Amino acid sequence: MSVPTVTIGGLPIAVLDRAQAADWMIRKAADYPRGRRPLYLTSANGEVIARARSDASLKALLLAADQIVADGQPMVWASRIRCRTPLPERVATTDLFHDVATLAETTGHSFYLFGATPDENARALANVRRAYPRLSIAGASHGYLEGDELMRTLAEIDALAPDIVWLALGVPNEQRFVAEHAHLLPNVGMIKTSGGLFNFLSGTNSRAPAWMQRAGLEWAHRTMLEPKRLFWRYLVTNPVAIWQMLRYSE
Repeated sequence: MSVPTVTIGGLPIAVLDRAQAADWMIRKAADYPRGRRPLYLTSANGEVIARARSDASLKALLLAADQIVADGQPMVWASRIRCRTPLPERVATTDLFHDVATLAETTGHSFYLFGATPDENARALANVRRAYPRLSIAGASHGYLEGDELMRTLAEIDALAPDIVWLALGVPNEQRFVAEHAHLLPNVGMIKTSGGLFNFLSGTNSRAPAWMQRAGLEWAHRTMLEPKRLFWRYLVTNPVAIWQMLRYSE
């Protein structure tokens, strides 16, 4: 989609900084012809790279994306060591959302927030409305839908025709969702997978201190917040991710 990429850990990563990524989303959401599958944007970090190594189906879902951005500081460092063009900075979805929302208040682009639990989704929506009172929000829905209820919601989203759907179901559920259902949303401009974004927008989770983000230690902060769920995950995936980024980057 006319954005240069480099390979990091075996995945094609867009060479964009946050401002460029936000501007690209706004421009493409307006220009992309409707009547076809929406643009599909996703993100990768060390954990995603490690999981894609052992899960061919997940890697295929990631490679189907129109754009992958680097949501991990170690990916930036790996690009400086191994790639012909270094990544300018990390493009974390938790930051990118606010960059795009700020622009959308001026341009009039509309959002739809899909995912998380009913309570998390509602609180995220309320906080976004407070933070960006001029932002056009076409609607919102929690992500615990299936069957006829899901089909009705997808039809409603398509009728609302938002420019950007922020899809927060976690990896790999959100990538599978795009593969299985994006064709039902021909009037949507783009879908941006968002992981745990709504948990931050709702206020349930807090960001790591700035120094930890700069040091590539946001995973450690998240582990301290949710040790039972994340300790063993990062213990297993971090070494694999480091190897992948050093071996399969160019």
